[in-house]
Amino acid sequence: MKKIVSLIALALVLFTCNEDNDDNAVITPKVTFNFTHQWEETTINSANLETELVTNANGEVINIDRIRYLTSRFTLTNLAGETYTLEGHKLTDLSDEDTYNFTPETNNIPSGTYTLSFVWGFDEVDNIDGSYPDLNSANWNWPEALGGGYHFLQFDGMYNVDTASPSPFNFHNGTAKVSDGVFEQNFAVITFDTVLAISNDTTIEITMDIAELFTNPNTWDLNVLDTPLMPNYDAQKMMQQNIMSVFSIGTISE
Repeated sequence: MKKIVSLIALALVLFTCNEDNDDNAVITPKVTFNFTHQWEETTINSANLETELVTNANGEVINIDRIRYLTSRFTLTNLAGETYTLEGHKLTDLSDEDTYNFTPETNNIPSGTYTLSFVWGFDEVDNIDGSYPDLNSANWNWPEALGGGYHFLQFDGMYNVDTASPSPFNFHNGTAKVSDGVFEQNFAVITFDTVLAISNDTTIEITMDIAELFTNPNTWDLNVLDTPLMPNYDAQKMMQQNIMSVFSIGTISE
């Protein structure tokens, strides 16, 4: 009888300990980012990327051929100012919807309340020639003569397609060339004010309004700035300024 009572007491102790461990367990949710794209109110995806005619703020009617862009250093900052950088980079190709979602390599964070930021392109630490096999195989390299590293954006198409004389444009963004052998970092840090309460695995929608690339604060005149723009310092800095208004937080789901 004494043995039975002892076993029951031991079982109760173990059960209580397990309950305590569960209560004290740190929940570390996983975060996934879902990028969606639009031109003002029109959704742009792989189905209509090359067929949807859009009009920019300067009045040019555009047919899009390609949009690819790079983002990196997704960072969540809690109310105490502690930051959690989710490792990995994301190359989004609007022709391939499999690239719209991004689950960073190093991910789990403590439950809490956060704000989000990420880097447009690569910063000066990450933007190193030849360092990323996936980007190398995607022909994503930025020419060494223009500063090397990688593209941030490739946006190609035709403009004035409603006229008898349409013309091509190549809106490519990366390191800015100041002069021969002198280059300027040209990435941007995109920071959102939206407060994110994360307690479980969470998907955060980030919406890209492509029209903003040609709108704010610089109204882009493709008749003047169409191609080549990669060696054009002023054009590269204008792109960096315009990218700041392109992204917004959409739906947040657990």
